[in-house]
Amino acid sequence: MTIAISILSIYAFILLGFMSKKVLKEEMNEKGMVLLSIYFLQPMLSFWGLSSRPIDLSLLQVPFWYVAISLFCVLVSFVIARLFFTDIKEKSIVTICVIIGNTGNLGIPLGIALFGDASIIYTSMINISNVFIVYTLGVFFYSRGNFSIKESLFNIVKLPVIWFAFLALILNFSGVRFHPALMRSMEMGAYCTMVIQLIVFGMYLYNIHLKSMNVTLVLHVGMIKFLLTPLIAGAILFYALDLEPIVATLIFLELIVPLAVTNVNLAALYECKPLDVTMLVFVTSLVFIPFFILVSQLLHFLNIVNLP
Repeated sequence: MTIAISILSIYAFILLGFMSKKVLKEEMNEKGMVLLSIYFLQPMLSFWGLSSRPIDLSLLQVPFWYVAISLFCVLVSFVIARLFFTDIKEKSIVTICVIIGNTGNLGIPLGIALFGDASIIYTSMINISNVFIVYTLGVFFYSRGNFSIKESLFNIVKLPVIWFAFLALILNFSGVRFHPALMRSMEMGAYCTMVIQLIVFGMYLYNIHLKSMNVTLVLHVGMIKFLLTPLIAGAILFYALDLEPIVATLIFLELIVPLAVTNVNLAALYECKPLDVTMLVFVTSLVFIPFFILVSQLLHFLNIVNLP
């Protein structure tokens, strides 16, 4: 029940975005909100997230394995995209969207609901590593729908998010700490961008229609997200590696959370079929709750881990 309430409380902002677009129509400009979020508020989010607490080097195994498994899943998705799709935008979407999961808005509350405050340090580290995936590989592949390889690489360095993240890391490792009042201001901006992303997602949801759903895209992304990724992650985390149960489980959960709303922001920014990406985020978000229940029961049945 706690997990369901946590998820539904987050989805309330999506409903708010949907209703605002339904009532105000063209007066609500989702592209402008995307630009505000990506160029101004998300740099604040990344800087705050990487400055809010000292980074313990002993915990780096958590983001390391998260990133390593994510990159392996990207290779699998890349092969599938080349085999089954001809449109370059659809190839890019299939390749990258699966690993840009909702590790922040959903992953962190989910970890708290299952393991309490002990999970926060692990899920925060994973979310930090996800920021770098989003604004490097994510930007590159979503750009590839309309840009050359050189231009796509340049798009990565054009975004301020990645530079603010590197600056925060340098200051963190240097032992620089900020005044609590300044941290509160950055925290306000960080939560603001989370809310804006969810509202933008709801606005794009208003524009999609089930009749125009790209079924092939949905089925392939769903297969990778809810079948191949859990199989790959489960085999590596629970059988190939010798990790603490809580660590292995949290990495596994963060790899199977539904697609992040950030996919919609990047798809809209680089005009890479944002409505199709919105549908993918929507479908994976709907499927996740019953899928999670099924996975938790399966893990318990196989005596791998007993989720609370």
